[in-house]
Amino acid sequence: MLGNVWQWTEDCWNDSYIGAPSDGRAWITGACDKRVMRGGSWSSLPVFIRSAARSGNDIEGRDFDYANYAGFRVARSLP
Repeated sequence: MLGNVWQWTEDCWNDSYIGAPSDGRAWITGACDKRVMRGGSWSSLPVFIRSAARSGNDIEGRDFDYANYAGFRVARSLP
């Protein structure tokens, strides 16, 4: 799935992973006016086409228009 679109996540932006949830939950503290985007898109350089590549972007889309480069993945928790 990497390289198709940047994946928009629920995580709030934090500069590092110090204090991040260790159980896979979304990190909902920090700079929540920005969300984390991961993985690179079809137009990215190869260095960005990896799950560890991330960017913090304004939730209103003022930083950059990702309309052609971003998407989201529908997921649910299983009982």
